[in-house]
Amino acid sequence: MLLKIGLLIFFFAVMVGVGLYCRKHSTDVNGFVLGGRSVGPWLTAFAYGTSYFSAVIFVGYAGQFGWKFGIASTWIGIGNAVIGSLMAWVILGRRTRLMSQHLNTATMPEFFGKRFKSSALKIAASIIVFIFLIPYTASLYNGLSRLFEMAFPQISYSTCVIVMAILTGIYVTAGGYMATAINDFIQGIIMLGGIVAVIAAVLNINGGFMESLAGLAAIESEGMMPGAFNSFFGPDPLNLMFVVILTSLGTWGLPQMVQKFYAIKSEKDINKGTLISTIFALVVAGGCYFLGGFGRLFTDKLSFAADGSIVGGFDAIVPTMLEGLPNILIAIVIILVLSASMSTLSSLVLASSSTLTLDFLKGHVIKNMSEKKQIFIMRILIVVFIAISAVIAINKDTLSAIAQMMGISWGALAGAFLAPFLFGLYWKKTTKASVWVSFIFGSGIMILNMIAKPLFPEILQSPINCGVIAMLGGIVLVPVVSWITPKLDKDNIEEMFACYNKKVMVDAKKSLGE
Repeated sequence: MLLKIGLLIFFFAVMVGVGLYCRKHSTDVNGFVLGGRSVGPWLTAFAYGTSYFSAVIFVGYAGQFGWKFGIASTWIGIGNAVIGSLMAWVILGRRTRLMSQHLNTATMPEFFGKRFKSSALKIAASIIVFIFLIPYTASLYNGLSRLFEMAFPQISYSTCVIVMAILTGIYVTAGGYMATAINDFIQGIIMLGGIVAVIAAVLNINGGFMESLAGLAAIESEGMMPGAFNSFFGPDPLNLMFVVILTSLGTWGLPQMVQKFYAIKSEKDINKGTLISTIFALVVAGGCYFLGGFGRLFTDKLSFAADGSIVGGFDAIVPTMLEGLPNILIAIVIILVLSASMSTLSSLVLASSSTLTLDFLKGHVIKNMSEKKQIFIMRILIVVFIAISAVIAINKDTLSAIAQMMGISWGALAGAFLAPFLFGLYWKKTTKASVWVSFIFGSGIMILNMIAKPLFPEILQSPINCGVIAMLGGIVLVPVVSWITPKLDKDNIEEMFACYNKKVMVDAKKSLGE
């Protein structure tokens, strides 16, 4: 217990120390929200990766999908690395950095407002961000609490939530984006080392990798052939594909993820960041889902209700897998998941507060807002958002499973934003009307799924599957609606896209051109 508490105190001290150190970078809005657009490849890549993966992944998704798909759930982690990291950086990174600086935008709603010449779009986008990031934020505490209850039975769940909320609030309000990025780097190193150590230890419980695979092959489940849980695509390839798409392609439309590209310092940093981010995702996400794939080997340690469901739901699986580990590894797991959760939490509340301040309050509710006042309000809102999510999390009886909450948030945000953001970066003929249609369709279908689930076909009653339809539907709707609705002023569009045509000099090693 002393070892666990000692490591936690040291971890918290470092996080708060970094926040206080970075106060000098947060004296203006550009510094507080984007780190002055001068963040290097390692910090940016780790900030992207640690914002991507949290307790939601490690506890909720790894447990649920490892149980459902077996070792094939590893495909989710591979998809996260290839589609959610590599392709996101290649397709969005450079253009997002150029266009956001050219338009002088610091948030995704502000991008929509300036790219499509509509303050109404900016306000609508900020409202969507505010509404759907709250359940996502609350789910982080829920996942973390499962492990704390296992590792620290003497410490109450409420205490865990409050301590995490207070400490995250301190370093984010003090140091802004730069403090978040530096802490994300430290937390990312912990996540990389921790996940490797935990996988090795859990597999060793069952006699190693080959013995664990053999154990999965011997498991039979109703309606499934023996060996389904250690097969290449698992027992349910269709639903596995939906999960891969939502958790991978979905990052392209999440404000807290895309915002990382705004802050990149230079061209070479994009290339380095792409590689670092992809490797990070492959190890952390691939490792989490790979670990979860062996969850059925611990059936004898789980408790089941009369109807056959797991007591505590799928969120209880990973904590149960870890119960038998040595104290030092339990401590590493706690720090690992705490790192993942705090990094994601800091990213979410920074995105929420900056969006509400810059895109909703500034110029609309509060007409004259100085730079100093903007930073002050953002800091206040960070505290408010953390407090709201903590209150929701403490009242955990009202929370559904982590994966369901995550699916609703990701589906609504990515469904609303992915298509108009992508087309807005690449296609001059994207219209304002098409953006409205995507906003309404993406967020609307997820709200309907939440309040009127029986109206949907069985396969779409899952918020995860419905979220995929929200995203793919937007990719179809935006170009179709753009073809039949009035275009924006041609001169304005040409001026916006001029940032891509600016001539730059590069070394010969970068190009063979004369």
